[in-house]
Amino acid sequence: MLRNIPAILSPDLLHALRAMGHGDEIVIADANFPAESCALRVIRLDGVSATETLGAVLQLMPLDTFDPKPALTMQVVDDPDAEPDIVAAFQEIIDRTADHPAQLAGLERFAFYERARSAYAIVQTGEQRLYGNIIVKKGIVQP
Repeated sequence: MLRNIPAILSPDLLHALRAMGHGDEIVIADANFPAESCALRVIRLDGVSATETLGAVLQLMPLDTFDPKPALTMQVVDDPDAEPDIVAAFQEIIDRTADHPAQLAGLERFAFYERARSAYAIVQTGEQRLYGNIIVKKGIVQP
């Protein structure tokens, strides 16, 4: 056990977060996301929600400040302006937890899948809410 690290973060996820460099991206995905077919590294957090995971990750990982869009969500198919409740929850978590809060931006579903393929890892959560997917880009830790 370690202190001051959220207990829901598995050893594999902690390793990935530490190994990632500036500009690397990690996907926090819902239970429906095709993680195994999109990623080289899949980390499972079954039974944990995407919102809990995002909150825990942002306690340790800074968001990129060089990219004006360091956090991306999947747009609703056929209604890109819709904002699912979970997306509003993601924004609230970023506003409350991130050291450099940023506004979420949306990506079309297949563009999101393509972007996820180049991510450092995909964290497959047990999230049941639809569109519970977010990509976050790692920033630098200031000296």
